[in-house]
Amino acid sequence: MLSHHHINKTLTSISTFRFLTHSTHTLSPTDPFRSHPSHHDLSTIDSKESLLKSYTVTPPIKPWPLRLYPKRLVSMIKRHQNLDLALQIFDHAGKYHPGFSHNYDTYHIMIEKLSRSRAFEQMETLMSQLKRSKIKCCENVFVTVIRNYGIASKPKSSILTFLRIKDFGVERSVRSFNTLLNALIQNRRFDLVHLMFKNCRNKFGIIPNVFTCNILIKALCKKRDLDAAIRVLDEMPSMGMIPNVVTYMTILGGYCLIGDLVGAKKVFDEILDRGWIPDATTYTVLMDGFCKQGRLIDAVKIMDDMEENGVDPNDVTYGVMIEAYCKEKKSGEALNLLDDMLEKKYVPSSALCCKVIDVLCEDGKVEDACSVWKKLLRKNCTPDNAISSTLIYWLSKKGNIWEAKQLFDEFEKGSVPSVLTYNTLIAGMCERGELQEAGRLWDDMVEKGIVPNVFTYNMLIKGFCKAGKASDGLRILEEMLEKECMPNKATYSILVEGLYCSGKEEEVMKVLIMAMTSRGVFVDLESWVVFVTKVAGGSESWRSVLDSVLLESETAI
Repeated sequence: MLSHHHINKTLTSISTFRFLTHSTHTLSPTDPFRSHPSHHDLSTIDSKESLLKSYTVTPPIKPWPLRLYPKRLVSMIKRHQNLDLALQIFDHAGKYHPGFSHNYDTYHIMIEKLSRSRAFEQMETLMSQLKRSKIKCCENVFVTVIRNYGIASKPKSSILTFLRIKDFGVERSVRSFNTLLNALIQNRRFDLVHLMFKNCRNKFGIIPNVFTCNILIKALCKKRDLDAAIRVLDEMPSMGMIPNVVTYMTILGGYCLIGDLVGAKKVFDEILDRGWIPDATTYTVLMDGFCKQGRLIDAVKIMDDMEENGVDPNDVTYGVMIEAYCKEKKSGEALNLLDDMLEKKYVPSSALCCKVIDVLCEDGKVEDACSVWKKLLRKNCTPDNAISSTLIYWLSKKGNIWEAKQLFDEFEKGSVPSVLTYNTLIAGMCERGELQEAGRLWDDMVEKGIVPNVFTYNMLIKGFCKAGKASDGLRILEEMLEKECMPNKATYSILVEGLYCSGKEEEVMKVLIMAMTSRGVFVDLESWVVFVTKVAGGSESWRSVLDSVLLESETAI
């Protein structure tokens, strides 16, 4: 008789057998979705591909638009400055947004953004995608790429981009050709410009226009081959082109470049005779030519003629004339023109402001130099570190050290002083014996993460030596070596002289030993000359130390 346990076991086996038999008849063993225990939850999925598409991919930005079309995507990409994010938006739209497909405009904006940022590897990947997509392209995208390769000093890539335009089913035109020539000029490949021009009809099927000829003339002028440039000018009518004001202005610039101002003036007069009104750039080119030859009076006359003819100077015009006045040490005229420039809302360069401040201070007009700094602030042209350092230097040199500190504090409110600015003020403080203030500036500098350089250390060492505290200068040298800041000739010269004058020969010995134990890393030939000439020259006691030093240096080499 079967026990209750055996009956239950048999029934379980029969049930399992029936289930498996039924499953074999109703389910295909090759379909993993239907055989899965949770197949009732996936009943709407037809394939693995459908399953993957059913997952939701988190978009790179929120909110992501429910309805997306190319024009809107272009706007989204333009709006985001972060390049990686813009690329993620582009990729997400193409791969995951239902019903969306990229077009020429979306590719163009993304390629333009990448090429401007010099992300050429990613840009080339997109160019390959665009080619494979068979989307109808325009020449604009190639003009953008050629131009940005030129700006990035990649002329070879500019040429290759021009040559492969046809691979995208686009005809090359004179527009992309002219862009290529400009890219070659930017990279000083003047011979290639001439070569490309000669082959433009036969090799590329491109008919040059007046802009093409102007670019060629520009290349020849920059190459200083003015004879060839004039031949192109003379041949233009036979090529069916009429030279324009830009053509003559380029020739004028060529004459100025080689210093032939007689020829330049003739071209300028010809421009006037043809009834053209020269613009500010044309006048400025001629003025610059006169200034470079030291003919400031002639340049001023050209500027007067310019204003009489109703042509306003531009920022380049002001820059040329202000620099010329500074070179001739005419501080008053330079300041007047700088004031005029600021009144017309032009922003002078940092270098230009420094030159004006230098020439004013050299002329003893420190107050006028300070007024330049204040005017820049009033005109919302915040003075940078170079301008501030220049003025701090002159204030310190003239003994106005606390006025220099006040200017530094004012500058610090809106900007982060550089190591140059700190060094200039620390040097001034040390020169005036204000060592405590110099120390405070040092602490402030280090606290802000600005690393002192050899000049900073040298100024502090000099300050302590001048105040009769050469031993403190020695401690600064120790810290300098700890921080692995390489002392130079001035470091050793200042410290050794300071110690020697204080009668601390034993500490001079310590400096020499410190230099020796640095295994030559911190000591150059000029620094050894300091030791030999200033200290060791007539002393027998130094010879053994010097022998050790030379032996150590020879071993290190």
